[in-house]
Amino acid sequence: MTEETVETAAPEEEGYGLDNRRVSAILLAVAAGDTVRLGELLEPLHPADIADLLEQVDSGRRREILLLGKSFFDGEVLSELDESLREEVITFLPPEVLAEAVRELESDDVVDLLEDLEAPQQEAILDALEDTDRVAVEQALTYPDYSAGRLMQREVVRAPEHWTVGETIDHLRAHKKTLPDQFYHVIVVDPGIRPVGYVTLGKLLSSKRSVKLTRLFEDSFRTIPVTQPESEVAYAFNQYHLISAPVVDDGGRLVGVITIDDAMNVLDEEHEEDILRLAGVGEGSLNDRVVETTRQRFPWLFVNLLTAIVASLVIAQFEEAIAQVVALAVLMPIIASMGGNAGTQSLTVAVRALATKDLTGSNVWRVVRREVAVGLVNGAVFAVVMGLVGLVWFGSATLGWVIAAAMIINLGVAALAGILIPVTLDRFGIDPALASGTFVTTVTDVVGFFAFLGLASAVLL
Repeated sequence: MTEETVETAAPEEEGYGLDNRRVSAILLAVAAGDTVRLGELLEPLHPADIADLLEQVDSGRRREILLLGKSFFDGEVLSELDESLREEVITFLPPEVLAEAVRELESDDVVDLLEDLEAPQQEAILDALEDTDRVAVEQALTYPDYSAGRLMQREVVRAPEHWTVGETIDHLRAHKKTLPDQFYHVIVVDPGIRPVGYVTLGKLLSSKRSVKLTRLFEDSFRTIPVTQPESEVAYAFNQYHLISAPVVDDGGRLVGVITIDDAMNVLDEEHEEDILRLAGVGEGSLNDRVVETTRQRFPWLFVNLLTAIVASLVIAQFEEAIAQVVALAVLMPIIASMGGNAGTQSLTVAVRALATKDLTGSNVWRVVRREVAVGLVNGAVFAVVMGLVGLVWFGSATLGWVIAAAMIINLGVAALAGILIPVTLDRFGIDPALASGTFVTTVTDVVGFFAFLGLASAVLL
């Protein structure tokens, strides 16, 4: 492949993310061993785009890209990379490249990187850190999983409460090499290193040098316990519109800071996790092996099989009715499908509201009443439709009334189950996103079949 061919394959315009033309050009450059061309293609890319590139190609090409383009690899790429691939990528990188990449990361990013690695890879990364950074990371790893202590970064910009704006600015300028790459507040502490407030950089730069920091405190100030679950941290950032927040130990002393980008990452992960669990596919990724993916999906498929058998047992109780009125077998799937969809709608609303703490004990019954009312109204509308279908399709007004009544009953029950099942599971400490779907489907199938076939047996036979 000539260099001219590679040139024409490159994208003509810059845009967000990767496009197929750029990926093709990168792969052609790798195949030709053209380091210069590969550099031209990788250099303008954001670390997140390089991570996307490594996730899109197979293992062999991933290794070739890393070895040929190692000079364009930095720590941010590791942070952006899918967790399932980090270990593999680390094994491909030369030790000196890995060491340089890790040293560029903030402490919270290093902790996030280490959490999902095996011991040999963890040790390789820890060895690459400066002694002070290693101590900070190892201490962070002693905190509980998914806690504020794991999420925070140790690099904190702080100032004593007696300082003025001028003293603070002079301090920042004198220590600019040790400042975090990004920070939003100067955290003000008392003599015991306990946070008492914070000042935004905007107020700091726009105030006179003689002004005391304590006069510039933000009303949004609040501290986060080091053991607080990260889901509650993300909720606090979203609820109170925080940009950053100091993290304190049991004695109230400042130990780190959490910034909005890390909190929003947690929210994104929570949303993605809810979606995947509602579908019963666990927390897998596109890069997982077949065996891993199968193992994640099998348990809930097995549970679904058992619940389907329960629904079939209900149908079996009405074999005689189905044998005499064949139309029942034709119309049964409609009842089950409509109930399942209605239940899923209520379920999705409930799971999301529980995750955002909008659905609580104080408003649960109001929400239940609303959802049941919506289910009954929809049931009544579709009952009219299906009543006409029964009359026109099968020429039986009685059959139309039966399916109409069953439709109202099942959509009402589906709405009720869609709210009460996730709420009940949440009360017992069970993740409603993980288990609710199967139970709601079971309820709607069993109730729908029983109502439809039971009414048909009583009225038509």
